[in-house]
This record gives sequence, structure tokens and C-alpha cells, in this order.
Amino acid sequence: MEKRSGRYKLWMDIGLLYCAAIWGSTFIVVKDALAGVHPVAMVAIRFGMAALLLLPWVLRRPRFSAHLKEGAILSVFLTALYITQTYGLVYTSAANSGFITGLFIIFIPVFMFLRRRQRPKKLEALSAGLAVYGLWLLTGGAEGFNKGDALTLIAAVSYAAHVVITDKYIKGKVDMLLLAFHQFWCVSLTAFLLSAVMGYPLAVASAKLWWIIIFLALFPTLSAYFIQMVAQKDCEPFRIGLIFTLEPVFAALFAWTMGGEQFLLVKAAGGFLIVSGMMMGEAANFKARPKKEKLSV
Repeated sequence: MEKRSGRYKLWMDIGLLYCAAIWGSTFIVVKDALAGVHPVAMVAIRFGMAALLLLPWVLRRPRFSAHLKEGAILSVFLTALYITQTYGLVYTSAANSGFITGLFIIFIPVFMFLRRRQRPKKLEALSAGLAVYGLWLLTGGAEGFNKGDALTLIAAVSYAAHVVITDKYIKGKVDMLLLAFHQFWCVSLTAFLLSAVMGYPLAVASAKLWWIIIFLALFPTLSAYFIQMVAQKDCEPFRIGLIFTLEPVFAALFAWTMGGEQFLLVKAAGGFLIVSGMMMGEAANFKARPKKEKLSV
């Protein structure tokens, strides 16, 4: 694999931080929007729009069907993630949803072990534990585990599986635009078919909600997932997972500012622990680098 410069990796980390920030902004937005659109319909329309936005560039590709199999497989986990997370927000709070989704960080090492037989380093395991504890403080934990919490737990497992399997596909020679496109339209088609079979309404209650769905399609779906794939070309899933634990931190910041929720010191402490967990995870990777690299000319 081609070695990337430190500046390139810095930009990738900034891109992943953008992903965490934009995804963190969606919990309150989606929770409020669900009063006027069915959860499955929101997923179908959101991902359908994202696919349509990519279509003009996809049509210029010589092989439209390239990476269709990989995109379809990834779409299974992406569909499970977004339908369960969005549906879960009907029954649980945005804070609980943020915490439980953030639990994906503890599932990534499990999937990495199943795929590569790669055991997590002790410092990585400790950093994950610290990040999870920080998430608990940030959100107040999952009080009164309910149907929405259970659905969101499925979302967390799907989230981790998607990150790890994306890592498998993205490391080779791949057209990331086509891989993203096939994921998006497959998710949309699955959600539309589910709506048809189950009789879920597809109506969107107002023009304001249409603008919200357009925002969700353009930023947290299209741009964020494309950036994630580009970054995963050179970044290990565990490091990506740790950066993504900032998602509920940003969710809290949006809640304290735009959402008008009360600032609590214990939540700020939780955010600090999450950042500490990230730094500890990076320390584990630094210690694992071979010292021979210093002798290279």
C-alpha cells in the first residue's frame, strides 16, 4: 500500500471529525422530524436522494456494475443501522440513542477478531472502555431500557460491522464513488420495498421536512460516508471508531446550543473522557510502530 504523508493523514482525521460532527447533529434533527414522516420512509427518501446526486458521475464510469456485489453486502448493514436507529428514535430519547449507537466502539474489536483473528491491544481495550464510560457520563446512560433502546443496540452492532467490512473492501483497488452509489440505492430500494410490503406511508408532512431530508441526504449521508471510505483506505477501523465516538459529543454540543438543552458538568466530563480514550488509542498505535522505521533512509 502506498505510504501517505503526515499532512494527508491529518486531513483524513479532519474529515472523520467532520463526519462525527455532522452525524452528531442529526439526532435532534431526526427526532423532531419523525413527527411528520415515517422512519422507514425517511431512510428510503434520504438514501434515494443521495444516490441520485451521485448518478451524473456514476454514468460516466466505464463499468456501472463494478463493486455492485460489495455495495449490496455493505447496504445490508447500512440498512439495518439506519432503519433500527431511526425507528428507535420514535421510542427512546436522542441522548439514549447517541449513547447506545456509540457502543459500536466495543463491537469493532469483536468483529476485527472474527475477521482477522486480530486481538485488541490492552491499551486499545482500555481506551474503548474509557470512551464508553465517557459516553455513559455524557448521555446519562440508558435508563429504563425499552423497545427503542433495543432497536438502537442493533444499530450499534450494524454500525461496527459496516466499519469493519468497509475496511475489507476499501483496502484494495476500488472505485469509491461506485461503492458509495451502490450502497445508497440498495438501501433506498430495500426501505421502499419494506414500506410497500408493510404498508408504511411515504408522505412527508411539510416543505420544512423536505428540506431536512435534503440536508440528511447531502451532508450526513453523501459527503460523510464518502469521506469515511476515503479515510478507511489508510486508517485502521479501531482508530476510525475512536474518532467516531466524538459523534455524541457533537450531539451534546448541538443540544446545548441549537437545541437549548441545559449544560451539565457531568456531560462535559464525559466528553473529556471520550477525547482521552481517543488519545490513549493513538498511543497504542504509536507504541506498535516498529523502531526500525527510524533507520530507513
